[in-house]
Amino acid sequence: MEKKQYNFADLSDAALEQVNFLEKTLSEEKGEKVILIAYEDQQLNKVEN
Repeated sequence: MEKKQYNFADLSDAALEQVNFLEKTLSEEKGEKVILIAYEDQQLNKVEN
């Protein structure tokens, strides 16, 4: 089975604010800490470039 390669996504400040807002909202709804992680698919990026 082929392993996919991922890097952390390079997000803009506005996108990071959205992620932080969603983390806070989900954490409040669940009653526990939620952490979201953004990755890029390296192989997908290779095809597009």
